[in-house]
Amino acid sequence: MNRNEQVERKNLYLYAAGKTISVFGTAIYQFAISLYVLKLTGSALSFAAALILGIIPMVIINPFAGVIADKFNKKRLIVSMDLLNGLLFVFVYVISTMWGLNLILIYTATLLMTVFSTFFGVGMESAKPNIVTEKKLLNLNSLSKVIDSVSSIMGPMLGGIVFAVFDIRVFILMNGISFILSGVSILFIQFRSGQRPSQGGQAKIFFMNEIKEGFHYLVARRKILDLFIQLISLNFFLGFAVMVPIPYIINTIFQLGAKEFGIIEGAFPVGMILGALLVSKITNKFDYPTLLRYINVTFAVLMMVTSIPVMVGGFKEIYLVVFYSIVMFFFGAAVALIDIPFSYLLQKEIPDEYRGRVLSIGISIGKVLLPVAMVTSGFLLTHIPTFFVPAFGGVLFLLFALKNSLKRQVEVDAVREGINH
Repeated sequence: MNRNEQVERKNLYLYAAGKTISVFGTAIYQFAISLYVLKLTGSALSFAAALILGIIPMVIINPFAGVIADKFNKKRLIVSMDLLNGLLFVFVYVISTMWGLNLILIYTATLLMTVFSTFFGVGMESAKPNIVTEKKLLNLNSLSKVIDSVSSIMGPMLGGIVFAVFDIRVFILMNGISFILSGVSILFIQFRSGQRPSQGGQAKIFFMNEIKEGFHYLVARRKILDLFIQLISLNFFLGFAVMVPIPYIINTIFQLGAKEFGIIEGAFPVGMILGALLVSKITNKFDYPTLLRYINVTFAVLMMVTSIPVMVGGFKEIYLVVFYSIVMFFFGAAVALIDIPFSYLLQKEIPDEYRGRVLSIGISIGKVLLPVAMVTSGFLLTHIPTFFVPAFGGVLFLLFALKNSLKRQVEVDAVREGINH
């Protein structure tokens, strides 16, 4: 093994360690602190507010984080955000031991953590091509997806244990230390080219102009724009036909217990892990447009299939758990098979000076449309027969996928015809 391969392997290990500590710390904290707020206030609204503070700021800040990631040294940005999160929680621990842990302190800490984590996430995502070579980039994205999936399974579980066993203030201190350790591990990653020095004292940054520039870059690149449209539409229909209808069907229509619901929900990240592990083998057999076409059809069919137990009725509880667990497992695997190559293609196609802005703009648009899809789905579920929503969503997504597939085929045929002439 030559020196470059040794450096790359070390970078992968350090990245895995840093991301695991950071992502797990965030997931466990968000779940545990939400339970603490619910216990403290007994208010579902306060509980929801703690969750919302972990989502809404991300949508607003993402484009600005993209500008910072493009204009400043990515390594310094990532490390400093982890360290700021660590210092934040150490500070919260000190304040809470002196004056107690109240809602204002919790909300403020959650809001600041979301801000720092957003900058960390955008910086890390745009810096991946600077951590490993293109050959290992798909592996890095797969590793990242596995860590995210495992944290989504283990985060609530560990958060519940933390809430039940530890004093919440002790965990806050532990979380602060974990963020600092994450920052230290990333500090030892050797970043390759594309890391420009900080421009803090050299030039002013006009955020709106920079965001517009990133948006114009996205719109002008048809290939990249089409990929984003595909992903955003998929997220929209997942929110409309899966994320709201399935919990509603399981909990309200069939009235299954929390244990059964947890098993069904847990099948999704398990599927994502399998998809992440298989993605390199599958992408060796299919090019991305072909893979996207097959998986889009799979998504549409799965959406329509979820309505079958509601239409037919008479299923025993165990069969419902098995049926919906299998459906969610395949949803998870399909999401991984789309997301990982998608991230790889964008990281490869977008140059370093635009990557942060373009990725953050696309993510923000997707996150804005997702609540719209969920609210629309929730409204329809209370006014029309339940089975109609996932079935209708699946049909619409299938038509959308087939239309885009036909459009791309026409464009390819036109290009071939032009070449032949």
